[in-house]
Amino acid sequence: MLTKFLDVLLGEPLANEQGSHEKYNIPFGLAIMASDAISSVAYAAQEILFVLIVLGVAAYQWLTWTSFMIIGLLIILTISYIQIIRAYPQGGGAYKVAKENIGTKAGLAAGAGLIISYILTVAVSASAGADAIISAFSGLAQYKVAFVLTIIVILTILNLRGISESSRIFAIPTYIFIFSMIFMIVYGLIKYFILGIHPEPMYSVPSVATEDLSIFLILRAFSSGCSALTGVEAVSNSVPNFKEPSQRNAKTVMILLAGLIFFVFGGTSVLAIFYTAIPIPNGPTVVSQIASAIFGNGFMYYVIQFSTAVILLMACNTAYTGFPMLMYIVGKDGFVPRQFTVRGKRLSFSFGIIALSFIACLLVIIFKADTHRLIPLYAIGVFISFNLGQYGMVNHWRKEKDKGWLKRAFINGFGALVTLMTTIIILVEKFSEGAFIVVILIPIIMLIQLRIKKHYDKVASGLSISQLNLKKVDLRIKYTHIVIVPIASLNRATIGALQYAQSVSDNVIALNISPDKESMEKLKARWSELNTDILLVAKYSPFRAVVTPLLKNIELIANSAAKGEKITVIVPQFVTHERFGEVLHNHTSFFIRETLLKNNNIIVSTYPYHLGDDEKEN
Repeated sequence: MLTKFLDVLLGEPLANEQGSHEKYNIPFGLAIMASDAISSVAYAAQEILFVLIVLGVAAYQWLTWTSFMIIGLLIILTISYIQIIRAYPQGGGAYKVAKENIGTKAGLAAGAGLIISYILTVAVSASAGADAIISAFSGLAQYKVAFVLTIIVILTILNLRGISESSRIFAIPTYIFIFSMIFMIVYGLIKYFILGIHPEPMYSVPSVATEDLSIFLILRAFSSGCSALTGVEAVSNSVPNFKEPSQRNAKTVMILLAGLIFFVFGGTSVLAIFYTAIPIPNGPTVVSQIASAIFGNGFMYYVIQFSTAVILLMACNTAYTGFPMLMYIVGKDGFVPRQFTVRGKRLSFSFGIIALSFIACLLVIIFKADTHRLIPLYAIGVFISFNLGQYGMVNHWRKEKDKGWLKRAFINGFGALVTLMTTIIILVEKFSEGAFIVVILIPIIMLIQLRIKKHYDKVASGLSISQLNLKKVDLRIKYTHIVIVPIASLNRATIGALQYAQSVSDNVIALNISPDKESMEKLKARWSELNTDILLVAKYSPFRAVVTPLLKNIELIANSAAKGEKITVIVPQFVTHERFGEVLHNHTSFFIRETLLKNNNIIVSTYPYHLGDDEKEN
């Protein structure tokens, strides 16, 4: 029943051969990859104004210059990431570049920064999407956290259905947002310049500055607006997700993405100036104010609000594409659990999708879905990966030295310098607002990854047969088996297990630990009725413990075994086919198996007895 439900919810399983169909073409790839970067404009200009508004009316002049700085950085990053796509078509982005050209720890630092960035993308985008809806329907404010969590769960299910299906679902709202924003920008400019309609601002701008202009204030505003650039790295991380020629398609999507960010972010910043949008904590967003000034409260206003909300929610999908692919690549190198490298029933990396959603939900609960509190954590991780990726590419071109390498090295070197300066600015300006958390988390994640790698290397070394001469390996070694069958009472399951045990070995012990003397004596009496030479060892447990004494006695027998003797423990377990039947019974056998497996002289086997089988045979 559960399998059928999951098939309906997530879709029928896909064969490995269908993997080529589970990739993006350019239109769908742009829709998925653009959602995070494009959606950032919905709050990037607002975050800049939150810092600059202390300058009064001068804030809008400096919004222009700050936007120019961010757009310049966008151009640098775009050119640099096109080079990464060219050099590393297998994906992995900054992680792969830094690991191969700087060192393992640099790669892990870049990867950790991206991991944090992707998790925050889901938390920030979902929370910002809720803000857009609440701007139109203020009565929903008290349900914001529950609303955001519900959205994340829905996005998780949709992504578990596979790449091609999720891309088709998310493409329509993404393009609705893109075209509605383009229409708003163009119509807003026409209305302001050609029609000469200059509506009064919804809120009054402070005429007197409450703070003096300083380089630190401008840098703080710049660091806040850099959230508009998060997401541009996703294309280089996910090149293998594109249809062939994947490299060329990824480059095309990267160029189109940069053009859209330039137009939408730049246009939104210009409209914020002309229509005097004011950042209001827990009030209408800057985009909401611009849309209201241009369209009033008519149909297009609600189109803008809902498309903004939806694109902010869809922005999560960039993370759902990039995070599982990144974890797959890091997992192939052995730095994260191998579960991240396994494709699910719909050929998506299900474990990565679920892990991403779970951690993002925790952040939403901890920060109460407050976008303004989450954003300071947002940009620092991705800009650390930006910088390490650019520096790694400089080393890559220096090592390769193919035609035109000097020009490419200069481009990436300039990108490394600019992103280093930006990273320092963001770190200093946002440190006290929460960026310190990311600074602490990155080394912790790296340490965990190194421990995981050490474990996998140890396991691989222990299992390796490279030093063995396979021609001399004798597979016909015979062991003397002592078979132990733990029993609580005599029933069909235990009798079946004892019968099976005697077919394996003549040396069988039935082991009973009982917290009740009366039950133990009853078992002995019934045992005497059996026609068997199997030894029954029944022990009384005065402190009512069963599992611990049972395990101790099995361990005692195992430690006393002679060389060449193996202890086989056959655990009887009945299987019920009724709904919820497994929930109603304890799972002692599970704990017994997990504990005994730690002893290298014990083999553990389960004897399943299916209830009702005897009746069917009769």
